[in-house]
Amino acid sequence: MTGMGPVAGRLSLGETIAIIDIGSNSVRLVVYEMLARSPAQVFNEKEMAGLGRQVATTGRLATDAMDRALEALLRFRVLCEAMQVGEIRVIATAAAREAANGPAFLARAEQAIGQRIELISGSREAYLSGLGVISGFAEPHGVAGDLGGGSLELVGVDGDRVGPGISLPIGGLALMDQAKGQIKLAEKIVREQLDHHPQLAAMRGKDFFAVGGTWRALATLHQRQSGYPLSVMHGYTVPARDVADFARLVERADASVLEAIDAVSSARRPLLAYGALVLDLLIKRGRPRAVVISASGVREGLLYDMLPEDERRVDPLLRGAQDYNQLRAREPRHAADLIEWVQRLVASAGFPDDPAGRRLQDAACLLSDIGWRAHPDYRGEQSLNVIAHAAFSGVDHAGRAFLALTVFHRYAGAKSDSPAAAGLRQLLTPRLLERSQLLASAFRVAYLLSAGMPGILPRATLACVDSRLVLRLSGELHALSSERVTGRLKQLAKLLGRDHEISLG
Repeated sequence: MTGMGPVAGRLSLGETIAIIDIGSNSVRLVVYEMLARSPAQVFNEKEMAGLGRQVATTGRLATDAMDRALEALLRFRVLCEAMQVGEIRVIATAAAREAANGPAFLARAEQAIGQRIELISGSREAYLSGLGVISGFAEPHGVAGDLGGGSLELVGVDGDRVGPGISLPIGGLALMDQAKGQIKLAEKIVREQLDHHPQLAAMRGKDFFAVGGTWRALATLHQRQSGYPLSVMHGYTVPARDVADFARLVERADASVLEAIDAVSSARRPLLAYGALVLDLLIKRGRPRAVVISASGVREGLLYDMLPEDERRVDPLLRGAQDYNQLRAREPRHAADLIEWVQRLVASAGFPDDPAGRRLQDAACLLSDIGWRAHPDYRGEQSLNVIAHAAFSGVDHAGRAFLALTVFHRYAGAKSDSPAAAGLRQLLTPRLLERSQLLASAFRVAYLLSAGMPGILPRATLACVDSRLVLRLSGELHALSSERVTGRLKQLAKLLGRDHEISLG
């Protein structure tokens, strides 16, 4: 299948790639823009086929579940052809792996999708889940747990390394099937399965990265109940003790009466109590520091596994920000000037060398002009919403809030506010909020001088000199000195605790 050429609104650096995941609960198609460190999703569709619904007790895939899965695969084949997908990878997990009629089903599934299907083992599923977490977070340390319909995979992650993993038959559908709908019996089954695994000891005092749709649904309910100001799931982090308390509440409650239950699909609601039970017992046994929700799992791990080594080392946040800059900035080359210009200012102001802060600073520069097409009155608000909810990886929620607020105030000014901005400020420490305000104020000077075009900022240097903030304009740029530039420079100087000066060299 030949990939399509460049498309407006899309990067054209490689062919699209599709991953089809035949899981125990859902059959999902995800088409990615290209094989890259931070790939955008072009299309995402699923069918809640429930292949693993009866496997634990009957040992077989149900006929109606197989029919739904095969219909979905036929549909996915047509969609992939319509999108001219360059490469298709198809994997199958626990339900097809454990069922006696799994091989016969996979033979029919290969005919339906027109592709070879890789039936992955439990250990490989755990490994890919671990790679998925590594692909989605900056230096993760702890244990990844991927709860599917048929199984739970546990695997240690340490920076860019994946430890040994295990697969346990206590996925949501399998557990509900084995326990015959009795939560007390389910608890006994889970306790027995969680005995004596080194992966549990490895999470003590570290993070537990929760992968899987049922746990994301639980996180959605927790966000709504707590009034959390950001609705992004990936990177949502909650102290383990708070998660355990909430999980026990869900175990005991009728799902239909839970607040915000409408935010969870009807197919997942019966699994919430079982997912909460498994999470509660994992926290009790493993004693992690926090639970971190990961939207990156097996599919993203498979993509990461396909990447060359040099691409794996690329910073996913900066790559994602570069993509936005390339697609949305008036002149993408301006960002390189801005990065150097801002760093010179920050260094002269005496801020300590901070790699994590520099990373966010560079990302903010790359994102600083993505809202220019909107009406001037709404550029700040639009940019805030786009950045706060972008499909970035490698950044936590405080980092998202920092980037969104910085670009919001770059457009709207320091005194502007909105309910969304006020909510995001709750996620920042005072130090990070101060850095955001400083960057936004610097951006307002830079864009007034350069109009977002490259070549100006290298000749309009800005630096702190003793007690003064000095803007130096070379001869041909003298005309850029104006009342508005002076006003914005004065605001920036005030934030830095300095006087301001424009030097016409």
